[in-house]
Amino acid sequence: MKLSTKGRYGLKAMLELALNYGEGPIALNSIAERQNLSVHYLEQLIASLRKAGLVKSVRGAQGGYMLADKPENITVGDVIRTLEGPIAPAECVIEDDNNDCSKADYCVTRIIWEKIKVSIDEVIDSITLQNMVDDYKKINDSNSYMYYI
Repeated sequence: MKLSTKGRYGLKAMLELALNYGEGPIALNSIAERQNLSVHYLEQLIASLRKAGLVKSVRGAQGGYMLADKPENITVGDVIRTLEGPIAPAECVIEDDNNDCSKADYCVTRIIWEKIKVSIDEVIDSITLQNMVDDYKKINDSNSYMYYI
């Protein structure tokens, strides 16, 4: 299982917003430039994050985007699921109403996929944007914006 650029780039953008939390809105072109991302692509990602209530927009000359909540209240799982959809190693363990596998009750591999899904969920739901900010500060100079996700 591999995340698409939506999840990876969206997480970079959210980290950028978290690093600047409390300092006011940040223009998308500034985030795009610091992260070497396309402004157009970033607009699409931010629109989804805004719709999900993870970021809010501020209009005007000093406008831009900012986190809708404190970094410690937004998890990596929130961001990834918003941009990628349900995270699962196989379709049969995605929690929705369309899972009508007739073999689910006696499928040995489904048990494995469920364990993997639970493990992934536990990890991505236990890491907050604040944890990422703290890790960033541990490994980078405070004036540097060179980091990779």
